[in-house]
Amino acid sequence: MTMKKALTFAGSDSSGGAGIQADLKTFQERGVYGMTALTVVVAMDPNNEWHHQVFPVELDTIKAQAATIVEGIGVDAMKTGMLPTVDIIKLAAETIKKNNLENVVVDPVMVCKGADEVLYPDLADALREILTPLATVVTPNLFEAGQLSGIGTITTVDQMKEAAVKIFDLGAKYVLVKGGGKLQHEKAVDVLYDGTEFQILEGERIDTSYTHGAGCTYSAAITAELAKGASVKEAIYTAKQFITAAIRYSFPLNEYVGPTNHAALRLYESE
Repeated sequence: MTMKKALTFAGSDSSGGAGIQADLKTFQERGVYGMTALTVVVAMDPNNEWHHQVFPVELDTIKAQAATIVEGIGVDAMKTGMLPTVDIIKLAAETIKKNNLENVVVDPVMVCKGADEVLYPDLADALREILTPLATVVTPNLFEAGQLSGIGTITTVDQMKEAAVKIFDLGAKYVLVKGGGKLQHEKAVDVLYDGTEFQILEGERIDTSYTHGAGCTYSAAITAELAKGASVKEAIYTAKQFITAAIRYSFPLNEYVGPTNHAALRLYESE
């Protein structure tokens, strides 16, 4: 039996709900072998209202991890997650170009959930100019789409479409703008744009604050399906079902955070 392989080029969430932990759980659930190039370690201070502490990994260490995986083993798809410095974004882009990697999912992480400002001021520019043009599909949430597109705050589906067009023009083949629970709409709405037409993906709007790692999980599910040979649209439809179930059965870890349930589709719902 040959297992399809996926790389997550992303950060570690010490609480286990997001980052490479979410990615690996998702890859496993979707029947794909996952590998990691760790870019940053994120810890949370239990004595300071879960304040996020961000510790970037040295560039040479990331480069060695990437070589181990891409040159030493090979991948069928990859995704990026938290890339906390411009140099690390450049390294991710270099890895993609040098190895002619296909099926690249860019999750343009700009903040830790619960934070409200970009990790570094020049991060959005680097994601926009260096990494997004290499994406098979880029998966920004509303805040990230506003930053990448330059249109700022997004509150409507029409603004999501406008942002998707501007991000597509940066060079990505597909753009998936995720509305999530922050869009003022009765459904959980995502907008997919392929340069020609828009597709509106509507899912159940689930009333929960336990959505830690939802973006990572969604993009990881897309990555896994691409690794298995699905088209981008097929991968996104499957991933939408996966993340909806994961949010529906999410749960609290403590008073501050609750993650999605990566096993929910398998355990509680039939596909």
